[in-house]
Amino acid sequence: MTAEAISTHLGGANVKDALVQLEVQYRERGVQLVERGKRWHFQTAPDLAHLLRREREEVRRLSRAATEVLAIVAYHEPVSRAEIESIRGVQTAKGTLDVLMEAGWVRIVGRREVPGRPVIYATTPEFLSHFGLESRRDLPGIDELRAAGLLDPVEDALAEAMDTVGKQEEAADNDSDETEAEAPD
Repeated sequence: MTAEAISTHLGGANVKDALVQLEVQYRERGVQLVERGKRWHFQTAPDLAHLLRREREEVRRLSRAATEVLAIVAYHEPVSRAEIESIRGVQTAKGTLDVLMEAGWVRIVGRREVPGRPVIYATTPEFLSHFGLESRRDLPGIDELRAAGLLDPVEDALAEAMDTVGKQEEAADNDSDETEAEAPD
């Protein structure tokens, strides 16, 4: 529950300080109070979680397309299907977004105020909870992704080549500017 919802149930009391104190008290216990996406909940301590699982979780692997769409929604939300397709460079099947919505990681948050009023998507608090994020600000940056080996080396090589070409063109432009400045009128 959000701190505001808890406060409402307690007659408008300020509960933020109490929640922080409870978080500290439960920190070294088998059950911990944590805040994920501005919502507070109890969860099993990470070092004991394996003892409480009765069943093996069914591992659901996302397709490459679904992973790409989820990343785009997380980093660019709120985002429309057309914007997702523009970033990916390919058409996105409706089923891809459906899979992410069924998993509870993506939701429809409204419509853009533009002609056609396209549906826009954003991540959910369950997305944050599943990936252990407090907020979207905790998403890894490009340097962290590169260091973890999660970026395609071909794309890295292409980006470096484009940087080199851009620097060469800039240097050529600077040389031509200097030559023009030295030429008599």
